[in-house]
Parts: sequence; C-alpha cells; structure tokens
Amino acid sequence: MPALRVELHPAAVAEVRAARTWYSERDEGAAAAFMTEIDRAVTLISANPGRWPAHRFGTRRILLRRFPFAVIFRHDPETVIVFAIAHSRRRPGYWQDRL
Repeated sequence: MPALRVELHPAAVAEVRAARTWYSERDEGAAAAFMTEIDRAVTLISANPGRWPAHRFGTRRILLRRFPFAVIFRHDPETVIVFAIAHSRRRPGYWQDRL
C-alpha cells in the first residue's frame, strides 16, 4: 500500500514550531530529537494510519516515544490530516474545534 499524503492543520504546524522553539532554548540536541520524533510519527501514520488506536471525536493518535506529545489525526483513503501536536499534560481535547 503506498503512503498517504499528510496535511497538517495550521494550528498543528504552530504547535510543532512552538515546541521546537521551547526545546531549542534549552538544548539544541533535544530540539533536533523532537523534530526527528515528529518526522518518524508522520511517516508511520502515512504508511498505515489504521494501525493507531481510536481516540476522541473520531480521531486516532500516536504517542511520541521520547516526548510528552501525541499526534492527533484522521484519515480517508487518500489523505491523513493532522489536527494537533498535543502536549499530553495540557487541556485534553482543546483541539476538537479544528475538526
């Protein structure tokens, strides 16, 4: 099965940038590792989006391994839409108005 195209909601892009900046201000290595984990998660989702467990509001999520974030997404036969790069300890479901 070919990989699906992945689109990021503008707010999810902003969340990635904010988290990368936060890590960068503390440790450039951590910032680079965070971006590697985001890339890894998006690649895995693109390859097999149905593999990840159902989550809230008809979405699915993949938890990052080394960072307290989840990638929240939905998919159809051709596209994956990432709605949030959500910190796991902040405001659950805050992203639901993006759906």
